[in-house]
Amino acid sequence: MRPVRFVALGDSLTEGVGDFTEDGPRGWAALLAPSLGAGTEFTNLAVSGAQTRDVLERQTPAALALRPDLVAVVVGVNDTLRHTFDIHAVAARLDQVYAACAREGATLLTACLPDPGAMLGLPSALAAPLARRQRAVNAVVHALSERYGAVHLHASDRGWIADRALWSADRLHPGERGHRRLAARFHALLTAAGHATGHPPSLEPEFPAPTRTASLLWLATAGTAWVARRCRDLLPQLLRLALDELRHSARGTGADLDLAASAAVAAALAALPERCPARTPAGAHALTGLPPRAVLSGSGPLDLEVGIS
Repeated sequence: MRPVRFVALGDSLTEGVGDFTEDGPRGWAALLAPSLGAGTEFTNLAVSGAQTRDVLERQTPAALALRPDLVAVVVGVNDTLRHTFDIHAVAARLDQVYAACAREGATLLTACLPDPGAMLGLPSALAAPLARRQRAVNAVVHALSERYGAVHLHASDRGWIADRALWSADRLHPGERGHRRLAARFHALLTAAGHATGHPPSLEPEFPAPTRTASLLWLATAGTAWVARRCRDLLPQLLRLALDELRHSARGTGADLDLAASAAVAAALAALPERCPARTPAGAHALTGLPPRAVLSGSGPLDLEVGIS
């Protein structure tokens, strides 16, 4: 019996930012790999800053060339932080990525994530539009995970946001503790689904937490550069969205933004092509034939309020 081939796709979260070793970023996927079983072959193709387009066009072809048994696809936060955000495009790209992996018989590993506005502690008018965008991405991931029978982790609950011990200095990436918690939670799901046979990853950190001085130094260098890049790309649009948020709040029509956003997510899912589920992993559930609202309501209470601004 050949070893499990595990390939990870995504952005800085899966690349391992926040969990730094002497050899560079490690991250939850690398921590998870040895726990899948003896001799697991692991390849991490995730790249910091990647969006769904990058995963579709660059990472997925490279992954499929490795003939993987398990493919982790955790991406979407960077899409929400761009002025070009389009939930229809995100849904279409993720559907193509998931379908390509399923056609090769690979098991998909997916996750929904906390919204960056809450993690950064932004004022509500600025955080609300980002929250809608992340809920939109999460809704799409929920629905497509159902469609392709993915092993799916709910990591968007507020417990993640409230526990500061899990997060690095930038408040956007897990620290070592957080990456280990993600690895352990993924392992539990994979074990229950019969895809992991090894012992669970340890929750105990291997390295001491960064000192306050080191954290401040990171924020003053790499953190400042990241903020500057996002300000050039997103801030003008985010300010406009915040003003719109304030106007709706003053008129008491804030719910209209959520309703319009939910309609956009439903339309994005309804526009996806039908696909043959013949080679998807066991347990997959096709969405074809379901009305868009049923798709959303079937993915959990979070999805009843999803959308974009």
